[in-house]
Amino acid sequence: MKIVLLGYMASGKSSIGKLLAKKLNYQFIDLDDYIIEKEKMTISEIFKVKGEIYFRNIENKYLKEVILKGEKYILALGGGTPCYANNMEVINSSKDSVSIYLQGSTSTMIKRLIKKKSKRPLIASLGDDKIPEFVAKHLFERRPFYEQAKHTIKIDDVKKKEIAKKISKLFKLNKL
Repeated sequence: MKIVLLGYMASGKSSIGKLLAKKLNYQFIDLDDYIIEKEKMTISEIFKVKGEIYFRNIENKYLKEVILKGEKYILALGGGTPCYANNMEVINSSKDSVSIYLQGSTSTMIKRLIKKKSKRPLIASLGDDKIPEFVAKHLFERRPFYEQAKHTIKIDDVKKKEIAKKISKLFKLNKL
């Protein structure tokens, strides 16, 4: 089984994915890290040097490459991945992959992003007062894509370990 985690930035896709992969003895793949390895450039550098259209094209190419891998894994997508190039169709049409939307409320996502602003290039230059509008707009635009996931798990006020347990129980996988 391939478990694909999607959601907005700071929803915990990577940290929950790593925790789940370790407990289930699955491989963990972060799509952004996979792209960085293949392109030999950071995501920021790809955007700056080659542009967003190039990035979205290779993101789709590498997503397809990963989805075709035969092994069990947990895949964490970038926050924008579901919104481009029919990527949700690619994920949901794969017979052995299951998509899970880690859904946080707008207020939860704002709080998390303000705390970790310096680690998020997309918002690092925004003042704290600008982040709520930015996040609300993004979530509004992306929600229809995120909601195409086969499952949704609410993350507000839930510890990462508990979210991992919920995912494990959802598929009757090894107990966490």
